[in-house]
Amino acid sequence: MSYQVIARKYRPQRFEDVVGQDHVTQTLGNAIRQQRIAHAYIFCGPRGTGKTTIARIFAKCLNCTDGPSVTFPEDDPKAQEIAEGRSMDVLEIDGASNNGVEQVRELRETVKFAPASSKFKIYIIDEVHMLSTAAFNALLKTLEEPPAHVKFMFATTDPEKVIPTILSRCQRFDLRRIPATLIIKHLASIAKQEGVSVEPAALHAIARGADGCMRDAESTLEQLISFCGEKIVEADVLSMFGLTARGQINDLAGAILTGDQTAILRGIDELARNGKDLGRLLSDLLEHFRNLLIFKVSQGKADWLETTEAETDSLRAQSDGVDTPALGRMLEILTESEGRLKEALSRKILLEVTLLKASEARNAMSLDTVLRELNALRGGSGVPATAGSTTRSHVPASPAPPAVPIPSARPSSSPAAPSVVVPEAPELASSPPAAEPADQGPSSNEGTVSLHGPELEATWTQLLASMKTARAFAHRYLAKAFPVSLEDGVLTIGFDEKSAEYIPLVDSAKTHGVVTNLLAEQGHAGCRVAFTQARRPSAQAPTPTGNSTPARAETAPVAETDAGNVPAAPSEQASADPLANFDPAKFKDDPEIKEALAVFKARIVQVIPPSKRAEDKP
Repeated sequence: MSYQVIARKYRPQRFEDVVGQDHVTQTLGNAIRQQRIAHAYIFCGPRGTGKTTIARIFAKCLNCTDGPSVTFPEDDPKAQEIAEGRSMDVLEIDGASNNGVEQVRELRETVKFAPASSKFKIYIIDEVHMLSTAAFNALLKTLEEPPAHVKFMFATTDPEKVIPTILSRCQRFDLRRIPATLIIKHLASIAKQEGVSVEPAALHAIARGADGCMRDAESTLEQLISFCGEKIVEADVLSMFGLTARGQINDLAGAILTGDQTAILRGIDELARNGKDLGRLLSDLLEHFRNLLIFKVSQGKADWLETTEAETDSLRAQSDGVDTPALGRMLEILTESEGRLKEALSRKILLEVTLLKASEARNAMSLDTVLRELNALRGGSGVPATAGSTTRSHVPASPAPPAVPIPSARPSSSPAAPSVVVPEAPELASSPPAAEPADQGPSSNEGTVSLHGPELEATWTQLLASMKTARAFAHRYLAKAFPVSLEDGVLTIGFDEKSAEYIPLVDSAKTHGVVTNLLAEQGHAGCRVAFTQARRPSAQAPTPTGNSTPARAETAPVAETDAGNVPAAPSEQASADPLANFDPAKFKDDPEIKEALAVFKARIVQVIPPSKRAEDKP
């Protein structure tokens, strides 16, 4: 007898021998027992998962000597005829080479004849999706109402190409990829019968390379037997098929999680020099991080994964040092690069860049997190602790100031440099800290302070002068404001309609505390602060900041007043704008901006002068 390959020698002959497709075999077995046998079936699924095998077993069950029966004898002559392809009543047709209308017409003529010696005439059409549209249409009537003695069984790897009118006339069964654990068990059984010793790690590597296809796994085992002889080890499997050892994948994943970029580059270089398939390496890393994410989300339920005990221990060790959002960002980067890797001219460079970006994604901050922190800072609270972010030891626990808008940067072509609005950082040590209002004890004028006219103006001027030193950030915007009133211990600070947008920037707990302290130093203890939008008194102009130089008359804007639209002096307007002499170089060196960049791990993409921003406004 001629030699048979393992895939044919150990092909399942009964439903109970089929591996990993219980949902199909159990349904067909119950249909036979209940005598509810349909006239047409279609089996869909990936290659090597048992579509044609199940169709043949089903045909044997229908045409066995005492059939239909699931439990037919192994030596049944009719079953043996079908298994050996000698049965006159079970016709296997290749849909790829018989895909025309003429072949379907011949089939329509033959279905009229009764079976030669069996109960049913069975047509098994493999790769049925290869039939042309005209051939499908020619088969419709026969498929819908065939003779009672005819059964159709179709097999396809691409059911989407089968027209819906054919699918609606068949019972459809979708076969799944076979789990690696079942492939390993089946290969171990074959190796034992063949008298071959195979390491468990080698069996796992074969199953990993088969990707759910039993026929591929059996063909690989046979090739390894020819290559290695009677003993197969993991190194033989890895060297023959360019696979990466599970330990190397774990080490590379650990380097990504810890941000060890030197180990990442060294590992990729070593694998590339050893001839490993870099595309398969990226797929293995994707699977590893996917398993790590599921392990993390399921809180350590290893039964959700198809992993060995050693792999489960590795996942448990790595899951302690990373959070779910970070794993999600890493998976996004790896998934995006998987499609680009097939078209890349230098796969090694693309893989290196991908893994370096994945290592940096662990400590990255999502846009939602940035917005939450900005909102918290705007509300006057401290920088919130973000889940998954590293501890920032340089951020003080005292309340942080409100957000300061960086001049909006134009969109950059590089996706790694998004333009964001960075909040103002906490005051540096060189600036006097803004302490909370001290407990002054009972005061006679507490809650009853009231000032009007020149006294209010003098208090406001002195307050601005002190504010410039105590809190330079708020001073920039308060210079555009004016005192509305100081009644019953409440200082109301107003902004006109053009400057009302600055109210949210100064209306924070820290600014309130600084102003309250400065008022107390002037002898007005117990005063509170309120900000509002109001009309500037006609005789009152914006208070000079003291650090601006007059702008040229021909470029200075014209301010209108309520008293006859009299233009204000150019020098007064120039000195009223705290950003009139904006210097981009000094802006980048501002200590508050530097601290803000450090807190949010950001960088300045572009600095646009205020004059340019004014021109861009519609």
